[in-house]
Order: sequence, then structure tokens, then C-alpha cells
Amino acid sequence: MFWSEQMKLQGKVAIVTGSASGIGQAIATVFARQGAAVVVDYVGKPGTADDTLSKIKAIGGKAIAVAADVSNPQQVQAMIDQTVAAFGGLDIFINNAGIEFKHPFLEFPVEQFQKIMAVNLQGPFVCCQAAARQMVKQGRGGRIINISSIHEDLPMPTNAPYCATKGGLRMLTRTIAVELAPHKITVNNIGPGAIFTPIDADVEANKAMEDALMAEIPLGRWGKPEEVANLAVFLASDDAAYMTGSTCFIDGGMLRQAGAL
Repeated sequence: MFWSEQMKLQGKVAIVTGSASGIGQAIATVFARQGAAVVVDYVGKPGTADDTLSKIKAIGGKAIAVAADVSNPQQVQAMIDQTVAAFGGLDIFINNAGIEFKHPFLEFPVEQFQKIMAVNLQGPFVCCQAAARQMVKQGRGGRIINISSIHEDLPMPTNAPYCATKGGLRMLTRTIAVELAPHKITVNNIGPGAIFTPIDADVEANKAMEDALMAEIPLGRWGKPEEVANLAVFLASDDAAYMTGSTCFIDGGMLRQAGAL
């Protein structure tokens, strides 16, 4: 039918880390709608990824859930091995998992800094390396997409470790994009701005806080997880075959106007 002929990721296999909810869930669901078989990575209790799996099943997509701590090389490799066993290979890897804690810099606990670094920067390093090794072994190229943030460029007081990880992710992406290009593996970042997910309900409920945020965004609204997912589809598709080592910001113009949020 016409709709299926338009699928941009038909026959591809994708892993999306941290896809039990939020932006990761939207990416996993949209990828499945575009024809990809999807591995939903999660941490936590069994059943954590059930909501994402249900959404994918409802649209007739193919998916499995795998629990893996992205900072743990053994768990990441096991996830890739399960992916290959289930779907026959790996074409797309999305580094979406991320955490943040906010404290004034002078009071930031080192333990929380280390945890943020482990998930947000060590995690993408470990995952990119393992995914690229599998893609090189297959010999057909691949796509690696890292979910970064406008805070790879824009400071955010009380969030120094998070911003540091996103700045680090920018240079990790640029560097490995050069190294992996001979293998026809592209590596790009997506830098979201204010994207509305359930975690933002407290901001939405506080009119003064939300108004202050919207004043920093030229388009004057929250972004939608599906809008980030659609950008990820483009970067994962053949349409972006000549694009590597870049960050695509999707922020309603926020970087062009915002102060240090």
C-alpha cells in the first residue's frame, strides 16, 4: 500500500537506549512505524518498557525489550548480541539514555557528578564503540545518532555536569565521525531544546516558570517528542547519507535568543 512504500527505515534494525519513556519512546515508536525492527533498551524492573512495546505492537511494529546499563560494556555487548540474534544485524544505534541532577556548582556532590558522567558520556562512548564494531563486522555501514542537547553550547547554571557531558558528546561525535567514515558509518547529534515530556509537568503547572521559559523560545511553545523522533528518522535514513559529524538543533530557535537557562 502507499503508506508502506513510504517507510524510510524498512528492513533496518535499531537500538534506542533509554526508550521506556519520553523522547526515547517517541523515537522507538516512530522508527517502528517507519519499518524498523526496534530494540527498546531500559533500566529498572522487568516491565519498565511495556508501555513502549505496547505502542509499537499497536501499530504492527516489531520490537523486543532488553535491560542494559549503557555505562557497562558487558551489558551493552550482551544487548547487541541479543539484537543480532533476534533481528539478524544492527543498522542504527540511538544514544538517548541520560540523567541530570541540579545543584549549585559549589555544592555539587562528586558522587552525582560521577553518575551523570557514567550515563551521559561514558555510556555513549561504550555504546558507540560496541555498535560500530558490529557495523564494521557486517560491512554495510550504519548510523549512530546521539541525543545531545542545546546545552552542548548553552550554559545552564546548577547543571554543570550535565552541560559538561553534552559538550563532551559533541567532540566525541565529531571525532569518531571522522574515524568511522571509511566504514560508511555516519555519526550525528540531535540537540533538543525544551521538549515536553511528563517530567516537565511541574514546569507546565507553574505559570510563571513556564512563561519565563517560553519567553526564551522564539517559536513560543514546547517541542514535541515526535518532532525529535522525525528528525532522528531523517538522520537514520538514506536521505542523510552525506551528513556526518554534525549537531542538528531542534529548539524552536532557543539557542539564538536564550540567556543562560
